[in-house]
Amino acid sequence: MEPERWRPGGWTASGSLARIGTAAAGPAAFQAASGRRSAALNSRPLKHYIALARPFTLLPPLLGIVSGAVCAWGSAHNPDPTRALTSSVIWTIVLGSLCASFLNAANNSLNQIYDLEIDRINKPKRPIVTGEVSLKGAWTFTWIMYALGLVPTWLVVVYPCTTWNAKFFAPLPWHECIAIYLIAFISTFVYSVPALGRTKAHPIGANLTIAIPRGCLLKVAGWTMVAHATTAEPWFIGSVFMLFLLGAASTKDFSDIEGDRAGGCRTLPIAFGVKRAAWMIAPFFIFPWLLMPLGAATHILTGNGKFLTILGIALALWGAYTVWLIVRNPDELTATENHPSWRHMYLMMMAAQVGFAVAYVV
Repeated sequence: MEPERWRPGGWTASGSLARIGTAAAGPAAFQAASGRRSAALNSRPLKHYIALARPFTLLPPLLGIVSGAVCAWGSAHNPDPTRALTSSVIWTIVLGSLCASFLNAANNSLNQIYDLEIDRINKPKRPIVTGEVSLKGAWTFTWIMYALGLVPTWLVVVYPCTTWNAKFFAPLPWHECIAIYLIAFISTFVYSVPALGRTKAHPIGANLTIAIPRGCLLKVAGWTMVAHATTAEPWFIGSVFMLFLLGAASTKDFSDIEGDRAGGCRTLPIAFGVKRAAWMIAPFFIFPWLLMPLGAATHILTGNGKFLTILGIALALWGAYTVWLIVRNPDELTATENHPSWRHMYLMMMAAQVGFAVAYVV
């Protein structure tokens, strides 16, 4: 007898025979088999929505938020003179971090909705393309994630508001975090939606709408979970990551040329050619990190100056090696989805996030 199979239209003939055979074996066996089958089918939608959220992309914003919060806690601008690691501080960071992950999941889903035709070519296994998630289901998931990512951030308010009640009724200017998250929320629509500009289709606009919210504002949002963002320091730190992403964000565009061109997106490799685009993004892998020794020397950064200087130089050298991987043969970038330079870019950003946090606690 053929094994049981499931198809979108229902059970196959062999599946029907299998069910008859199971029923013949007795009511208990039939109920057990039906229960296993229902559990398997009910688990599939969850799996597809998890894929829609692209969970592996949720770690960088989560780490960026936590890193920004740690920097604020260890900085000279911590509003709590005792720098106590209280439950209020911890739970505020946990809440803000979870919201950042939900917001990123919403952005991933929104992007896949508007990139459906592009993904048919570049990412044919994504759940909307395969039909495992409907457009209606994707929109529902997107708005739920946006709500979970935005609304709770009203409660992200710093010392001396140490209770949820005090945070809820804090003065409006103290709700800095939700203001930043709202800007990030708007930027996701500007990036993806044609009626709002769809900067994804523009070679410079795409990088700007990635670098500003995911580089600069991400770090500042993390900072606002512990201290006010009314000083230059959080914006200086955020600018380092913004400048890095301004070039590094294009790394994945090289392997997506075919689909992007079909979808009307003029990314850097399409607009300027592969070789020229590779040289255009190269400086952004090196020079942003050199701002770290500068910030330490001028005392804009109040973390461990020696550690920040060493870290900045090390990241610049790492960036130089990544540039060599890119420019030695730019055409390689178009031949593989996960070029080594993309992995180095990803790891470099993670190392910088961790390194900044360490610099403010040692």
